[in-house]
Amino acid sequence: MEAYLTWFIDAVTSPQMELFVIAVIIAATPLLYAATGELVAERSGVLNLGVEGMMLLGAVAAFATALTTGSGGMGIAAGAAAGAAGALLFAIVALGFTANQAATGLALTIFGAGASGLIGQGYVGTALPPLPKMAVPEGLADYAAARILLSHDAMVFGAFALVFLTWCYLKFTRSGLRLHAIGDDHHAAQAQGLSVLRVRTVAVLFGGACAGLGGAYLSLAYTPLWAEDMTAGRGWIALALVVFATWRLLRVTIGALIFAAFDQAGNYRETLDIDIPSQFLSMAPYLATIVALVVISVASRRSDTPASLGKDFRPDR
Repeated sequence: MEAYLTWFIDAVTSPQMELFVIAVIIAATPLLYAATGELVAERSGVLNLGVEGMMLLGAVAAFATALTTGSGGMGIAAGAAAGAAGALLFAIVALGFTANQAATGLALTIFGAGASGLIGQGYVGTALPPLPKMAVPEGLADYAAARILLSHDAMVFGAFALVFLTWCYLKFTRSGLRLHAIGDDHHAAQAQGLSVLRVRTVAVLFGGACAGLGGAYLSLAYTPLWAEDMTAGRGWIALALVVFATWRLLRVTIGALIFAAFDQAGNYRETLDIDIPSQFLSMAPYLATIVALVVISVASRRSDTPASLGKDFRPDR
């Protein structure tokens, strides 16, 4: 028993494990951005399946802007704006004209993939310097926990700050409670004087901006370069995370880290001495996504599911 305990401690505290945990946090960052924004949109009763497309729009806009201006901050802002612009198209069609939300979201994903590929043609193969990472304070540099938590760029810290601030907003603010009310019963909320369409439009735009930030992180820090379809299904994983987490932000964070761990396990298979075929590790995060989507029918019967999710709303009814 003592030998196993010693082996476990050595494995957990090894430099290889430290690098793996850092990689997991980095890989979870775009998922956290996209899933947090989608959670807010779905809490308002809107199902936007266009997360993948908005992430691609954000990625190409961020890369092109950063390359042109030489400013990573301008690139981040452009990525958020591009994601919000895609969300605005969705809001006009799905909320303004009450088109089917699922079909509109799928159309947005197709549009985002096509538009980003067209815009990014001239940037394929071009690389950018990655976003600067925070320097670990000298007094903490000897501690593995400090290196794991602090040796990241600003967007990583921003993702976790976004999760916390969004949780506070939904739980403790009056407008957050109004968002919950609209998602649970939009007709009752309208009867109480709440502007359902305005609140939902703002929530959708927020979700789009967050998806754009997730895409921006991929092209500015995670890679950093532009490649067609570089999101590699992360938008769909973010959608699945929201369901997997039953619309709770703490579970979204845990789920994002789990998906990221599966995603990175293949890259660290040899260094961590993981005796699992690399092909299985490569498909594991997507297999987990499929499983999460299967439970939608079960999750929809839970009390914490927004009752008006995906349902059309007409103010004159």
